[in-house]
Amino acid sequence: MQFNLSEQKDGILLVDKPGGWTSFDVCAKIRGQIKAEYRARDERPTKRQLKVGHAGTLDPFATGLLVILLGSATKQATEFLKLDKVYEATIYLGQTSSTGDPEGKITNISDSQPSIDEVHEAIKRFVGKIWQRPPAYSAVKINGQRAYKLARQGKQVEVPLREVTIHSIEIIEYSYPELRIRTHVGSGTYIRTLAEDIGQIIGIGAYCSELRRIQVGKWTLIDLPVEL
Repeated sequence: MQFNLSEQKDGILLVDKPGGWTSFDVCAKIRGQIKAEYRARDERPTKRQLKVGHAGTLDPFATGLLVILLGSATKQATEFLKLDKVYEATIYLGQTSSTGDPEGKITNISDSQPSIDEVHEAIKRFVGKIWQRPPAYSAVKINGQRAYKLARQGKQVEVPLREVTIHSIEIIEYSYPELRIRTHVGSGTYIRTLAEDIGQIIGIGAYCSELRRIQVGKWTLIDLPVEL
């Protein structure tokens, strides 16, 4: 990964995050490159110049657009977190996952094959303002601690319900057991939870097997100058 430090040090860097990387991993790699570039010029970066943050976590299994904030732009993190996002996701029907994604324990629930009409009817129920419970394996804080850390310790975690907005859900392809969708959502929406809730409404269970973020606010994958 290479980028022009002189142009990006106080700005926004768009990254196509690969699967298997945490959002923190991406920030750490960029911070390391900034240090290396300053060392190559026999200079020492300031704390501000080493500031690297992101505007919205992507799960390790997920890929796609990660907006990285550099230098003084990190002060705008809260504003960026409020932006709408667009995702493409594959929902695997008939099974559930302990984490809502491929990294959890998979359990077979049903081999019933819903029709495309049944799938459409289920999806329509989630468009608009809805109540959603974020996954136990998420970065939501419970009494000051990240929910996923408590879950990994074997503790019972129940994240409070929150109101979120789902502007649209479009079926890209349906070939049982895989349902591919594109969804435009408001801030705080969990696609893993959406997948699980769709499976619950249909009555056969589901989890999010693939997830790719293609847009954050005005930025899309088409705008990407950087690829890891």
